[in-house]
Amino acid sequence: MASKPLPQRPGASATDAEPVSRRIRARIEGAGERFHANDNISAFIEPDELPQLLEEVTAKMNAVLESLVIDTTSDHNTQDTARRVARMYLQEVFRGRYTPIPKVTEFPNVERLNELMIVGPITVRSACSHHFCPIIGKVWIGVMPNEHSNLIGLSKYARLCEWVMSRPQIQEEAITRLADLLQERMQPDGLALVMEADHFCMQWRGVKDTDSKMTNSVMRGSFLKDPNLRREFLSLLQRKSA
Repeated sequence: MASKPLPQRPGASATDAEPVSRRIRARIEGAGERFHANDNISAFIEPDELPQLLEEVTAKMNAVLESLVIDTTSDHNTQDTARRVARMYLQEVFRGRYTPIPKVTEFPNVERLNELMIVGPITVRSACSHHFCPIIGKVWIGVMPNEHSNLIGLSKYARLCEWVMSRPQIQEEAITRLADLLQERMQPDGLALVMEADHFCMQWRGVKDTDSKMTNSVMRGSFLKDPNLRREFLSLLQRKSA
């Protein structure tokens, strides 16, 4: 004898039981877009869905703690750990995946500035997408504007850095993403970025090497074509680091 379906509560719909993550994923896949760890998916999240996603991640993090055989009932230190971790991922360390780009005020280059500008060091925090371990370091940004470039406020460089870096990723891709964003917003003649960071996936686990850092750079436009300009930028960074 077939069992009777459970009655729905008043106002409930057939989709209520569907995890919110599945609905978001379906929208992304329906649009033919990708959702890699370092992609921003805010355009596919409805305003009321982030709190729902927090509840879903909390429940699944509780299951992870159970599988790790951690007593979250009588251990006062871990009773609310699942929610704290879920909130940390969604609202802090991976925030750049789930929130739109911050508002950035742009100014026309009225004075037609065309000399090298350097911003930094900007402290950045990210996470390795291989182990979700912290990446903590600094970014220096060099800009060679032209008369048509959009100039942005000094604090906005830090805001854009945070938005791009607050996602799971590898350093090489992170700095390229940031360069692409700044190039699109400012349209300078040249753009140069250098990032130096500590990787806790090396310091905390694996080889447990606490001294090594990773440094990489991206050069665009005149910084790529003009070796003298590139040397000037790098030499000024060395003086700042000395």
